[in-house]
Amino acid sequence: MSEIVLRRMEAKDWNEVAELVYDSTNAWYQKYRGFHIFTGPKTSTLVFCRTYEALDPGWTVVAEDTANGRLAGSCFIHPRPTHFSLGIMNSHPDYSGQGVAAKMLKYITDIADAEGKPVRLVSSSMNLESFSLYSRAGFVPRLFFQDLTLKIPESGISYETPAGYTIRPAIQNDAPQIAALEKELYGIEREKDFRYFIDNPDGVWHISVLVGPGGKIDGYLASIADPGSTMLGPGIMRTEEQAIALICAELHHHRGRQQTWLVPAKFQKVVQAMYKLGAKNCELHFAQQRGGEWFEPQGVVMPTFMPETC
Repeated sequence: MSEIVLRRMEAKDWNEVAELVYDSTNAWYQKYRGFHIFTGPKTSTLVFCRTYEALDPGWTVVAEDTANGRLAGSCFIHPRPTHFSLGIMNSHPDYSGQGVAAKMLKYITDIADAEGKPVRLVSSSMNLESFSLYSRAGFVPRLFFQDLTLKIPESGISYETPAGYTIRPAIQNDAPQIAALEKELYGIEREKDFRYFIDNPDGVWHISVLVGPGGKIDGYLASIADPGSTMLGPGIMRTEEQAIALICAELHHHRGRQQTWLVPAKFQKVVQAMYKLGAKNCELHFAQQRGGEWFEPQGVVMPTFMPETC
């Protein structure tokens, strides 16, 4: 008799997890949006396994069908000093209606409850099944984002940096100050993430900082250009003007590529500036939190999906 059991992902599971992420995500987008979100080879989604395992070895959870050894689901978990982040969670369409996602979600919320930490995630406002799953588990939408996408001209993007500031690539010595800025403006800690982006072991990450008088960092924005993910984020800035400059700088770095990024919908100066660049809306997302006290952001927050960064 078939039984779904949860266990931690092992190295031997990577290819199957990558295929699961690829197939289940594309199945949803094809059914509800009429297109595939992943268009390269199925190995392209190995970037999820590589990144999460490099940051938090042994934390990814898989749901295994004991009858045949097949993986019915997977969930990337990112423990941080201030909270747990729930990364991309997938259940295979063949196991629809068997409670696979609910079982994996309870697994992470039980761990977080035992440690007294909140759980955060970024979820599509267009996926009502996942929204209902998270809502039933006690997650509350806190921030609303517009997803924007743009094919960047080969010539790049022209932009102006706010007076008194410069934008440059981040270095390892910046990591503590970046982390302190985010703790001040958003209440979360993840210095390890920033060191990983700066170190860039896979050659796909980039991170820029906005530096003011006295070398003070008032904003940062990371990005990835990989066959499995082409996005700007994570990032945070004190002002909308700083956000516009950093977004444009990071887009210019990726000239000739298609990039996608999330902007808080309430920051209309940023949104309108993106429209002027030719960016178009492609989806809508919520940042959600379960448990703990919500810290209202004091700046412009730009999350991404891999690693989950809300």
